[in-house]
Parts: sequence; C-alpha cells; structure tokens
Amino acid sequence: MTRGGQTKARDEAERRCIATGESQPRSGLIRFVVGPGDMIVPDLLEKLPGRGIWVSADRAALELAVKKGLFSRGAKKKVQVPDGMIDLIETGLSRRVVDHIAMARKSGKAVAGMEKVKSWLADGRVKILLQAADGSEREKSKLWTPEGGRFFGCLTADELGLAFGRQRVIHGALATGGLERRVVEDATKLRGLRGTYGESIAGKDTKDA
Repeated sequence: MTRGGQTKARDEAERRCIATGESQPRSGLIRFVVGPGDMIVPDLLEKLPGRGIWVSADRAALELAVKKGLFSRGAKKKVQVPDGMIDLIETGLSRRVVDHIAMARKSGKAVAGMEKVKSWLADGRVKILLQAADGSEREKSKLWTPEGGRFFGCLTADELGLAFGRQRVIHGALATGGLERRVVEDATKLRGLRGTYGESIAGKDTKDA
C-alpha cells in the first residue's frame, strides 16, 4: 500500500539499494546483473536475465557501491566492476532520454524553441518542460513549469539539439502522449547522476507529476 492507501502498481514494486540499505520504488534505482566473466553489467532496460542487484540512481550511492565492494556482497560472490562504469551509465541514460524525446518529436508530441514552447505552455499542452543545463539562466527564467507537469534541466544544449535534429537547443517541451513517462523515469535517474545543476531556477517545480 502507498501512503495514500492505494495499492502499488506492479511496476512500482520496491527494491533495496545495496549502498544505502533503503527500499524504494524500482523506478528510482538502477538494476545490475552479473554477466560473463563475473563482470557487473548495468541493465538500464531491466530485461537481462539473472538476479538483479539494485543501486539508487545517485552518483554518490554508485560510487560507494564500487568503493566498498558492495556488488560482490550483493552477488554473494566476487565480481568485477568495469572501469568507468558510472560514466558509462550516465552516457547510456542521456542517450535514452535523447532518443525518447526524438521519438516524441517525430510523432508531433515535442517542440523546441522559445516561442513554440511558450505557445504550448500558454495552451496547456505541455507535460514536460526541458531546458539546457548550459543555457542562459535569464532566458530560461522566462518559461515556467506546467501545472501538474515536470521540469528537467539535466541535458546539455548539444544533447537537446540531437533530440530535435538541430545543433543546439535550449528550450523544449513534451505534450501528453509524448513518451513522457519514459522521459521522466530516465531523466530523473540522469539527474541523480549529474546533480541539479541548471535546475535551481526560480519557479521551477521538480516534484513528481
């Protein structure tokens, strides 16, 4: 049961983080499995066979798990952690978010550019506001998080540009039906690895929708 008395959905089943010892919905954790050669493999799609080892989608938790050898404890045997694994996870998550946004754009559920995003916001069409972490704070402050929606500023202008087929993008938005659930899940994890740089703009609501 949730705190509100509602039964949890099946895909919200909780798992325990090997670093913090806390249980939380699996959407806030990253799954790992033991692969060939007893090498730890990140399972971002959560489809690889084998017993899952879960770590909070947070750089500090991941660094602790590596430093303290907690993956071996979770696997109940000696395992190897690939060099640069955390950075590889960050890259993988950013690629997933970019791909989701690109798919939404192709289906007409995402737009880029100050004026187009502002128009969608005014019309109540926006579910997720996206702004580049390295964009102008002054310019970004001219837009607002939609009521009941989400804001993410964890992608760079170059990464948003890839999603929208441009060189650089500072402002983007997704409408309902634009793969927003996948974007929220993966962008939330990415933010856990990158921190909240670029998301501390006045008026931005980073709570769950």
